[in-house]
Amino acid sequence: MSFETMLPVWRAVRDRFQKLAAGLREEELLLTAPGQGPTIGWMLRHNAEVEYMFAEWFFQAEKPKGIEYITGGGPVDHPDYADLKGLLHFLEESDRHFTMAMRLLPDDAWDTPVASQMGMSTPREAMGRVLYHNGLHAGQISLIRKLNA
Repeated sequence: MSFETMLPVWRAVRDRFQKLAAGLREEELLLTAPGQGPTIGWMLRHNAEVEYMFAEWFFQAEKPKGIEYITGGGPVDHPDYADLKGLLHFLEESDRHFTMAMRLLPDDAWDTPVASQMGMSTPREAMGRVLYHNGLHAGQISLIRKLNA
């Protein structure tokens, strides 16, 4: 498993997520599923934070200075969740960071187990997790938009 193998898969999923995010209107960021759950803005921020976390945990790419994880405590109100331009930028930067981390991982490290806060996992398995996570939130966002239309 190498960067060249994984990049097209990552791009297919991640570009679709970015396109979904870019197609949102700012007023949609505060929507939730009726009666429950985090907002769309929270999900966008959370998705980017997970990319930074996975880059750090599984690809040994330190989190850039100034990046704070604010979604870990759950879906609480935060001004960042309502700032579409800021969220889109944050998502672009997390994608860039994660892609760089994949690029720098040696080919022979993709199947080496790594201890993380989620337990042991190889970078290849982590890719499966982050791709699934990305798709899960894309589906939730689409459903929330549909239910609130």
